[in-house]
Amino acid sequence: MSNLDNLLENRCAVVTGASQGLGREIARKYLEAGAAVAICARDGQRLQRTATELRRLARRGQEVLAVPADVSRPEEVARLVETALAQFGRLDVLVNNAGVAGPSGAVESVDWEEWVRALQINLLGAVLLSRAVVPHFKKAGRGKIVQLSGGGATQPLPMQSAYAASKAAVIRFVETLAAETRAFGIDVNAIAPGALNTRMLDHFLAAGPERVGRELYERWLRQKQQGGVPLSKGADLAVFLGSDLSNGITGKLLSAVWDPWTMLPRHLEELNATDVYTLRRIVPVDRQLDFGSGR
Repeated sequence: MSNLDNLLENRCAVVTGASQGLGREIARKYLEAGAAVAICARDGQRLQRTATELRRLARRGQEVLAVPADVSRPEEVARLVETALAQFGRLDVLVNNAGVAGPSGAVESVDWEEWVRALQINLLGAVLLSRAVVPHFKKAGRGKIVQLSGGGATQPLPMQSAYAASKAAVIRFVETLAAETRAFGIDVNAIAPGALNTRMLDHFLAAGPERVGRELYERWLRQKQQGGVPLSKGADLAVFLGSDLSNGITGKLLSAVWDPWTMLPRHLEELNATDVYTLRRIVPVDRQLDFGSGR
């Protein structure tokens, strides 16, 4: 979108994992669009530096609240949401961006605690934040939950089993939560932001070809050298999904790079009558094969 001004005016949002990378860019774009933002991350010092930078961009009436929090810890999630509500008086949007790469390597050899930790942050953190805000959204009769996903949700990712499993699981959670909350005016969607050059890419490259696989390593190395997808593409989609422009669009996984998401409001009836932009099982008839039947 070329002009984000005022799309989120008078809205209050929580953006997790916002001390750097895509989360920081989303928080910046939300400010640009008129929102007040509460940002969180585990690294309190880096979070405060980011908050200071963002406050320089805030206009009159906009606030930037920084709350250090580990999204996998229920008590810290509760404190984050309670602090934001106390400061802003309301919440309109939750952006679940916090995530980790998890361990690299064959599933039978990676550290089990690291594997579990990846799911605690990537999947359970998103569930905890959603559980914390949904009651407030239901009471208000409206709300937006924007979930960051990734390539691991839609295709196998060898040597990155924890990351891939967590991203696939969070999409099915998005679809399920969307179905649960549709009647309350709450929209729940996910974003595939594209191949980003962030600290997660650096993590994968640091693991080396022996642990991530030669093919993926070389692909990610080319991405690093070529610059990757601009962070602004995913951030712009996050603004769209947090705004009234996306009202009624729910339960979808949208690609910031490939999908014509700015046009979707014009096709809302068609969109809601189909399973496009969702995860579904492929059966033989879908590939013009004559064996097997049923869905």
